[in-house]
Amino acid sequence: MTLSLAEFTEQARGALPDHLGIEFLEASGERVVARMPVERRVHQPFGVLHGGASVALAETVASLGAHLSVAERGMTAVGMEINANHLRAVRSGVVTATATPVHQGRTTQVWQIEIVDEQDRGVCVSRCTLAVIPVPPQGS
Repeated sequence: MTLSLAEFTEQARGALPDHLGIEFLEASGERVVARMPVERRVHQPFGVLHGGASVALAETVASLGAHLSVAERGMTAVGMEINANHLRAVRSGVVTATATPVHQGRTTQVWQIEIVDEQDRGVCVSRCTLAVIPVPPQGS
């Protein structure tokens, strides 16, 4: 089943992307763009963007892109490994993540994610490896 951007946004309601304020701007099996407000709920105790929030944003966009690329085959994608290099501290505003595939194989995918601030300066670069699996039955 392929989800439209609106359907995915609705499905994510109440889940982690919703709690972090992630807004999806563009989504396909070749590119996903989303933004996240940098405010208290995504800060670490010293008042800057928490690295874990950046990683959650990165895995969210990579997972959506990978899912969209395999959904027509009755498959989905789940994260296996993610790494991140945090480049710049951000205290406020909005960060934007762009995910693009590096490899789209039959059983695994690798996506590159770049997160930038409002001045288009690098905040985080991440790489996410995902397993391609059958869509689990509803309710499991």
